[in-house]
Amino acid sequence: MRRTVSFGIKTSQMGNSYREIQAIWREADQLPAFEHAWLWDHMVPLRGDVAADALEAWTLLAALAAQTERLRLGVIVTSNRLRSPTLLAKMAATVDVIADGRLDFGIGTGGSRLPAEDPTVRAFGTNPAEREFEAYGVPLVSPGQAVRDLAESCAIIRRMWTEAEPFDHDGPVIRLKGAVCAPRPMQKPHPPILIGGSGDQVLRIVAEHADIWNYPGLPSERFRQRDDVLRSHCAEIGRDPDEIIRSMQTIIRCDDPAAPAQARAQLLEMIDAGVTHIVLAALLGGRPVSWLVEHIIDPVLAGTQTG
Repeated sequence: MRRTVSFGIKTSQMGNSYREIQAIWREADQLPAFEHAWLWDHMVPLRGDVAADALEAWTLLAALAAQTERLRLGVIVTSNRLRSPTLLAKMAATVDVIADGRLDFGIGTGGSRLPAEDPTVRAFGTNPAEREFEAYGVPLVSPGQAVRDLAESCAIIRRMWTEAEPFDHDGPVIRLKGAVCAPRPMQKPHPPILIGGSGDQVLRIVAEHADIWNYPGLPSERFRQRDDVLRSHCAEIGRDPDEIIRSMQTIIRCDDPAAPAQARAQLLEMIDAGVTHIVLAALLGGRPVSWLVEHIIDPVLAGTQTG
């Protein structure tokens, strides 16, 4: 059964002030077409001046949670490398309390060592995680280790949110004694978990832990291929793959005259492939948030009804 398509807005903190982001979220909170809003999790800009402003995601999210009433909200996606899973679980529980149960918890592997031929390195000219992690004293690990650490973190975070009594954990990387999270999140059994990524092992973690899978690639046949892998992982563990919402985000440069038509075509393609959770990473260029409703959301929804 096809779910209703939902739309959210993402504001990167790179180069945006608190007041600018605050104004965007407040406007989106008043527009029923938007059901969710998201932040970006990097300590420094990925391009340009490394010393330019980049507000920290989770402290900013707490402030925005207190100033909105309707939007579901989260970080798409939190880097598992930048905070310990116990601290992150505690932070997320606090935000869910502030938001009165509106948190969607997004997480991914975070940065890792990448070979020169990796598409991300080719796109940026370097590994963007290097300057961020070196500046903040975070070690870069191999991609395989990053995935293994994500699996362990997801298991710990879920226990932090659901176990009423202190617990111990003796894992391959993390050891805990008497771990506890009080208060626990408002949502029961816990906030929805969104996991971003498309590698085979990440999709296994999605099958085991996620309520929402955020596909990080461009609209293409590759999404259908990755979705087939996710379905096979779900079959292996006896989970219904249709329990997991398919999500994607797309950048929209609102000052580009060709952008609306391109975005509408891509979104309709992905909705046809099974995506129902859409995040618009919009570079508004001074336009109001309502511009996205008029030029993107309403036409796409009309297209799904007539297609």
